[in-house]
Amino acid sequence: MSSPTAAPTSPATETSHVDVLIVGAGLSGIGAARHLQKGHPERSFALLEGRAASGGTWDLFRYPGIRSDSDLSTFAYDFKPWTGAKAIADGEDILAYIREAASETGVDRHIRYDHRVTSASFSTADALWTVRAQHAGREIELTASWLFCASGYYRYDEGFSPTFPGAEDFAGEIIHPQLWPEDFEADGKEIVVVGSGATAVTLVPALAKQGAHVTMLQRSPSYVLPLPSTDPIGDRFRKWFGDSRGHRLTRQKNIEQQRLLYAFCQKFPGQARKWIRGINKKFLPDHIDVDVHFNPKYDPWDQRLCAVPHGDLFRAFQKKSADIVTDGIERFTKDGILTASGKEIPADVIITATGLNMLLFGGLQLDVDGTPVQIPETLAYKGFMGSGVPNFSFAIGYTNSSWTLKIDLVCKYLNRVLTQMDEGGYAIAVPVNDDADVETRPLMDFKAGYVLRALDKMPKQGPSAPWHLAMSYREDEKHLRKGKVDDGVLRFVRKGAALPTSYPAPPIAKITEDAPAPTDAGAEAVAA
Repeated sequence: MSSPTAAPTSPATETSHVDVLIVGAGLSGIGAARHLQKGHPERSFALLEGRAASGGTWDLFRYPGIRSDSDLSTFAYDFKPWTGAKAIADGEDILAYIREAASETGVDRHIRYDHRVTSASFSTADALWTVRAQHAGREIELTASWLFCASGYYRYDEGFSPTFPGAEDFAGEIIHPQLWPEDFEADGKEIVVVGSGATAVTLVPALAKQGAHVTMLQRSPSYVLPLPSTDPIGDRFRKWFGDSRGHRLTRQKNIEQQRLLYAFCQKFPGQARKWIRGINKKFLPDHIDVDVHFNPKYDPWDQRLCAVPHGDLFRAFQKKSADIVTDGIERFTKDGILTASGKEIPADVIITATGLNMLLFGGLQLDVDGTPVQIPETLAYKGFMGSGVPNFSFAIGYTNSSWTLKIDLVCKYLNRVLTQMDEGGYAIAVPVNDDADVETRPLMDFKAGYVLRALDKMPKQGPSAPWHLAMSYREDEKHLRKGKVDDGVLRFVRKGAALPTSYPAPPIAKITEDAPAPTDAGAEAVAA
């Protein structure tokens, strides 16, 4: 895989109107553009990217060891085989892959950088979105027939940083991984990583490898599962059948493996816990107690499992270049952290791997015919549109599997919707909730802290399809790849006609009965 290089700073042409406007030029946005380009080559499109480079998450995060927490055969696009040697790949290789996909297809020529989208207004009479963005210190406007928000669901400019008493007394450096300093030197330093999620278990072995002694301080454990860093079966498939067919076969194999693991954990949580504990104990040195440090309070897959390629976290513990402490934090001190049990952990540097802040649709403010869209009053239709919001779709991937699997299905379904509009002579497609008393529940049944902190700002979901947000690739295949487009819920409207009435989603009486209080050290997942 070639080294990542930034795309040009401006596209070949800039127009004030496109058929489809995509917000974000990360994994989801570039995938959406390619699927549109392939399914509807006659349509014009542009991608507005708020930053100066493509790649989204994979360009933003620069902390040591950053990598995927899903295998790349499923995390890669279905239209571009992953040919890298590693099944769990480094961030640099993923970034190069995304940019290569954009370059090979010409999608990169449609990206407009440093365009931060702020608001969008839909006119029913014109069947158009007017989109406003900040660029070069001024506001610009574009119009589009369809608006696709592919900006992920977290804030790019800041991570979640809880207030730690005594932080101002600490004499060393405090770093959040989302704002990693380029000139940081780890060698010879005593580093404490606060957190127990995907970022923490990535940072600890990476910093230890750079010559630091690292202590992972977690207030509550997460499930950590060592995985092979390569896929010998996938390698054989590519060798025997070529890159394209081998990629498809490996992808199907891994989809099924993910499905079976998730189903096992959900149906038999006690047995899954014992199985994971047994693997952890096998990899841990004797001086680290598995029942203290790797015994979460929640069941497997209530939060995302943290993948550890080649067991690198456990190897750092074995070499004693890293240690782990499970305890509360009383306060930061001049020389480190004082735990709730009274132990002081010395530190030259404290890294707060405490999670993400969610920002749905990149903070985009929407209105329809002058009426603001209240996102929490919408229902998510098939996990990619909002009730009552016309010609608008968004990208939210799986929390229990590879993000891109969902994005590929959503983008292909959007192509089907656009085809239906063309064939029927329609200008508008809008999901309609005609049940004022529909039962609602949180959009994401996922107990990670960063999700729980933002549930009141998200759309809701209903009890069944098409308002159910499926976290199953097989179920989504049924509804998105094979299901009927003109299903009576997605309404098609000709230009000039009035929009059908869609009831707002009722409030949720109780978000969950057994969800833990939001914590800042939950198992955060990297959002694409």
